[in-house]
Amino acid sequence: MCELLAMSANTPTDLCFSFTGLARRGGAVGPHRDGWGVAFYEGRGVRVFHDPSASADSPIAEVVRTHPIKSLAAICHIRQANVGRVGLENTHPFIRELWGRYWSFAHNGQLPDFRARPGVYQPVGDTDSENIFCDLLNRIRADHGPDDPDEALLETIVQASAEYARERVFNLLLSNGHWVFTFCTTRLVAITRRAPFGPAQLKDADVTVDFEAVTTPSDVVSVIATEPLTRDEQWDTYQPGEWRLWRDGLVVASGVESIPTWVHPD
Repeated sequence: MCELLAMSANTPTDLCFSFTGLARRGGAVGPHRDGWGVAFYEGRGVRVFHDPSASADSPIAEVVRTHPIKSLAAICHIRQANVGRVGLENTHPFIRELWGRYWSFAHNGQLPDFRARPGVYQPVGDTDSENIFCDLLNRIRADHGPDDPDEALLETIVQASAEYARERVFNLLLSNGHWVFTFCTTRLVAITRRAPFGPAQLKDADVTVDFEAVTTPSDVVSVIATEPLTRDEQWDTYQPGEWRLWRDGLVVASGVESIPTWVHPD
């Protein structure tokens, strides 16, 4: 399977600490060595890195680990290939433009026979994940317009996500730079860091950060991941079927959909 990582913050924040821990799981302490990618939103633009090699020893991943790229929203994925060959076109997050914004999508799970319905968006690679992303955007484009409020889009996104989750395992990260939408069927956890800040130590690397030294009292930064990345913090676990919409580091909408109880494949 794969692992997911997302960040939502109220001030431009880098992902170096969390990405360092996640990247170790891509071929060093975990099996997810079939590619990785990350998208950082900067205003209306998005800075994207993809590599079909293992993140644990990728020179490009080293750049992301060591060069702070500050963003209000970011999503990341490390891949263990099940559907689709190992290749650059099949690495997440997938990116498409809709109504003048870049949308990004990363998925953990399997819907192996899924094909996107006909529409403007079609997959480039051969993963079920990219097919789902194209299908979702085609639904949004068909049912809404560029001036529709987020609440209207959210209703369609939640409904579609629940439909996908009723077919098979479907853990989702979706962002348009303004917000980060997350949906869980089996595994997602989250942590919100705000004042008073303290230190944290990664589970998979000998790295500790004192957040008080690199933040201000008004900062709010939330991290969402497949599994906890630190060993000394309390992470909040999603329920099966739970979705959350994050903006500026906080949950601004949430709910729980009725879905089957899936066993997450290892």
